[in-house]
Amino acid sequence: MLTLEGQFVRLVPLDLGHCAALLAAADEDRRSYQFTIVPRNAIEMRMFIHLATVEAERGTTIPFATVDARTGRLVGSTRFLNIERWHPYFEHAPTRESPPSAVEIGNTWLAESAQRTAINTEAKLLMLHHAFDLWKVHRVTLKTDVRNARSRRAIARLGASEDGVLRAWQLGTDGTPHDTAIFSILLAEWPAVRANLQRALRRLETSAAQPDQG
Repeated sequence: MLTLEGQFVRLVPLDLGHCAALLAAADEDRRSYQFTIVPRNAIEMRMFIHLATVEAERGTTIPFATVDARTGRLVGSTRFLNIERWHPYFEHAPTRESPPSAVEIGNTWLAESAQRTAINTEAKLLMLHHAFDLWKVHRVTLKTDVRNARSRRAIARLGASEDGVLRAWQLGTDGTPHDTAIFSILLAEWPAVRANLQRALRRLETSAAQPDQG
């Protein structure tokens, strides 16, 4: 089971034992979830986790619980999904043990107190490092509701390129189809993106270390 660990965050395999703690994190403040589907009660959270683990067994996703490494508190969830394994047409198909050729990072949500902190930045850095440096993927995809301006700005700040908008691509939080903005990072772009994330993480670390002036 894959675990990714840094100074500020640990990404651990998601399981049903995380249900109560994740629901508490989600209930901290739901005002930021306008465009993000986040389970609203114990039944929905258990289904969220169950479906993620079923997809993990099929080899199409790797779901994580996001843990604040400094406190041990669960603060959200994220995952690798849409794992692609490419092969030439006339060759045998790859197996689940074959490294991915491309992958998406998504289904990400965080408790309000963990948003815009080093936890989110380092989680992206850890996941992109694993995808590009260990799996050697050719592309990482990220996407968001086209109406979610804050999310689109955050993805662009990573150094991802906006590839376009897919119309009526997914159901939104209101149950109606919404347009989806698609972003990507390519293997050749990863060194610049990594340096950008490392700079952002250092700034957040310095800010967090400043004494409270209040």
